[in-house]
Amino acid sequence: MNLSAPTQIVFIISLVIAVIALLMFFNVIAFIPVAAFWVMTLAFVVLVVGCLLKGA
Repeated sequence: MNLSAPTQIVFIISLVIAVIALLMFFNVIAFIPVAAFWVMTLAFVVLVVGCLLKGA
């Protein structure tokens, strides 16, 4: 299994999702009915998939 760096767009998408999770944790965003932990987990999964898939 070869790992590669994620593309810039995948990194930015993951970063935006992580910032949304952080805002949810501090109750700045309260209208999303999902726990902040799961949103942060989604950001991490997006980043991992970007590292595992070549060109993604």
